[in-house]
Amino acid sequence: MSSPSAGADASSLRRRSLDLAQEVLRIEANALSRLADRFDPTSFDQALDVLLGCGGRIVVSGMGKSGIIARKLAGTLASTGSPALFLHPAEAGHGDLGVLCEGDVLVAISQSGDTQEVVAMLPAIKRLGIPLIVIVGETRSTMAREADVVLDAGVEKEACPLGMIPTASTTAALAVGDALAMALLEERGLSADDLVAHHPRGNLGRRLLRVHHVMHKAAKIPTVVLATGFADVLAEMSDKELGMTTVVDGDGRMVGVITDGDLRRLLELKGDSASTSTAADLMTRDPVCVRADALATEALRLMEEKRITSLAVVDAERRPEGVVHLHDLWRTEMI
Repeated sequence: MSSPSAGADASSLRRRSLDLAQEVLRIEANALSRLADRFDPTSFDQALDVLLGCGGRIVVSGMGKSGIIARKLAGTLASTGSPALFLHPAEAGHGDLGVLCEGDVLVAISQSGDTQEVVAMLPAIKRLGIPLIVIVGETRSTMAREADVVLDAGVEKEACPLGMIPTASTTAALAVGDALAMALLEERGLSADDLVAHHPRGNLGRRLLRVHHVMHKAAKIPTVVLATGFADVLAEMSDKELGMTTVVDGDGRMVGVITDGDLRRLLELKGDSASTSTAADLMTRDPVCVRADALATEALRLMEEKRITSLAVVDAERRPEGVVHLHDLWRTEMI
């Protein structure tokens, strides 16, 4: 059985731990705030020019914890339209330096700016004429002296109580890398549709998916005119297999839709005489529809709200551009 003093010691230790956790957050937040205050637009502008002029890949490198940040930056760049890869500086000295080609740009991350494995790469980088951008904590370091562009990621102190574990410094390097990647995204004019192309799976891709990515188009759109007879309406719906058909007027504008449910209800009401009906008799007028550039999640919301399984997609003049079916959204794993 533990003594009361042991319990008190454990409680005191936990309080100190919680106080330390809060202090870590403050230190790292302050480090980022100071980094933003001393932001150098000139060097950042130079970095953007170098990266935008890159005819090859953006190769990102770093050792240890900085290497983890470098991997993240390479992934962020690649997912936002900038071809990028990670090069491990230790492996670079054992053959992997061969991935560097003329036209590439190297972005190296180091808190000290004197990381031996990265510094050892510098002669080969200079020989190849590859531009070097460094994200460093020490702007008077070897890497900073040899770089074409220096981005300051220095911090006053680490959040580690021992002052040894990279904490605030890696947070600062991560933030500078993110700032660089987002500025590139803006410069390249990437849209949400572009991001979908780079994120075909996962939650982000599903959230950004547009109706035009999943809708049935052109010849696959079931379409009849107002005077189309019952048998031909049924044939069109059976052929396109979407459980509905759009109904258009003489100008090609959608004026209604006919669903499987509409046909069943008509047959229950009129029996055999239903065969004399036309699309104008069968259709639901002014149906709910959606635009092709709407988010797929919006189409899903409308289908759930109206309890329908197919939704017509129209342009600004209400001409049919497609049909999105609930099954198409299921295949995206959105639901």
